[in-house]
Amino acid sequence: MKTLVIAENEAAARELAAGARAYADEVVYATFADPVTGIADKCLVVEVPEGQAKEAAFDTFAKILADEDPQMVFFEPTRRLKALVGRLAAHNGASVMTDISAIDEESVQTRYFGGIAERTAKSVTPVAFCSAGAGTFKDAEPSGTDVVETVEYVAPAVTLECVERETLPPAEVDLTAADKVVAAGRGFGSEEELEEARTFCKAIGAELGCTRPLTETEDWFPREAYIGISGLMLSPEVYVGIGVSGQMQHMVGVDRAHVAFAINKDAHAPIFDKVDYGLVGAINNVLPKINAKLS
Repeated sequence: MKTLVIAENEAAARELAAGARAYADEVVYATFADPVTGIADKCLVVEVPEGQAKEAAFDTFAKILADEDPQMVFFEPTRRLKALVGRLAAHNGASVMTDISAIDEESVQTRYFGGIAERTAKSVTPVAFCSAGAGTFKDAEPSGTDVVETVEYVAPAVTLECVERETLPPAEVDLTAADKVVAAGRGFGSEEELEEARTFCKAIGAELGCTRPLTETEDWFPREAYIGISGLMLSPEVYVGIGVSGQMQHMVGVDRAHVAFAINKDAHAPIFDKVDYGLVGAINNVLPKINAKLS
């Protein structure tokens, strides 16, 4: 079996290639630039011409798909690749199986109903398209032969011009690589109160993320820190929810954590039904005491 891995970021490329290596006879990795070597049998680099948007590379990736003829495509679920691979799947008359949690040669385990249930699915088309979040294949190891090829760009019939570029500041958090994740929720009354959460994270060696309202309503966190259905889907060793109510939209992003804790002043908060250990108490009372013990 041959698997094509499409990824933009190094960590995702390594993990997806490792997952593919566990069962595929051949792994081909395709990306835009600065490829990761040593993770696949062949690496294909698509060089998009200056002034063109990367999304315009659909025809190039369609040619890669036709030339390589894989039985499965793994892709990193970035916004760009969701759009690109969605078009590839439609072009091949196939559906995309999103957020897979396990796979074998015959079928995949995938989530549905917003992630609260799992099912076994099997592609009925010659090629299966699957997305997988961080941590799905964290126990697998990639390997490869460092064969790198540059793919000739296929100009689309209708070009997509990039009219402006803006360099964003580097993300201050990388939750996908963290073994310990702390999530801040609406229980925090002000941005200043988050300092106690940051102190706690530093003490236990964790990264700090958040629920959706703290990125979109309050703008206290960058988009990269949002955990949940339309944000990050993680599999940390340890998860701590502080001031998090426990709504499904957030919890599905961390329900594969090995051990989960929660701190909430509401003893009836839904999160206590979804974690291993819980502490009832107000954040501004409990968290400083915990930090004092850890210092």
